[in-house]
Amino acid sequence: MGSVVLSLDAELGWGFHDFTSPPPRRVEAGRRGWATMLSLLDEFEIPATWGVVGHLMLSSCDGRHADHPAPDGWFERERTDWRDREDLRFGPDLVTDLLEADVDHEFASHSFSHVLFGHPKTDRELAVAELERSREIAAEWDRTIDSFIYPRNDVGHRDVLAEQGLTAYRGRTPNRHGARAVFDSTVRDRSFLVEPLVDEYGLVNVPASLFLFGFEGAARTVAESIWTDPMVMVARRGIDEAVRSDGIFHMWLHPNNLTHERDDRRMRTILSYLDRKRAETDLTIETIGDVARRVDVPRGVDGTVSPVNSQPMSGY
Repeated sequence: MGSVVLSLDAELGWGFHDFTSPPPRRVEAGRRGWATMLSLLDEFEIPATWGVVGHLMLSSCDGRHADHPAPDGWFERERTDWRDREDLRFGPDLVTDLLEADVDHEFASHSFSHVLFGHPKTDRELAVAELERSREIAAEWDRTIDSFIYPRNDVGHRDVLAEQGLTAYRGRTPNRHGARAVFDSTVRDRSFLVEPLVDEYGLVNVPASLFLFGFEGAARTVAESIWTDPMVMVARRGIDEAVRSDGIFHMWLHPNNLTHERDDRRMRTILSYLDRKRAETDLTIETIGDVARRVDVPRGVDGTVSPVNSQPMSGY
């Protein structure tokens, strides 16, 4: 029997602060989507891995972060356009709600300020600073960090994760996304299950299977008017396949993807179906950390990692 993993990129404004023109609906939906997802996950008693941007755990800052080796201008929007938008820059209230939820969610890192770890300009010093600051803030909240969700799934500096004591991360998906994912699932009957991989640093890579908001806009409206929500159909097929096999179906989203009531309905439908399948079968629901803890990381006689199935993952 397989399992289902759900992970979220919890970032508020930080997911867009480096955009020339941040998408207003997504930016403004962050808090609403966070509260809605917590409520739905509580209702269906489904644990998830929440990758939280560390800056959200602060209650204030100078907007400059002079001791942070970020490139020039990285924190500019915090000092200018969003200077008076503390609701986009800080979220200790939301993090408290997450940590005090009835469901035992996994608290994971999404970096300190949403730096892209795989970007050519992100050097080792910057990656170290992002993780060290995130861990320091987590410790102030009496929390530790075991899992990492890369901003924009831009994987890089995995050696730094290992050195900082993390054990797992969400890897890039081997599957296509959006309309192509719908085609692959419904027409080609392609499997969306993934297997955890142990990389050369001893980290457990739990690849993503499906981004739940990759089929949007006019195409989604047309599909829903004559058929059904395509992403719900693909999610259900993935859950059903996990019931029949030993693989993992790993869904993910951002809370800010919930910009409208129909987005809430999508998530309610998927979570309700997942809850029903868990009740009817031996299907389990895991976090990234749960998966990592059950994966045997092979080591040599000297204690060093002897990776198996270690290979780069394709994806977006």
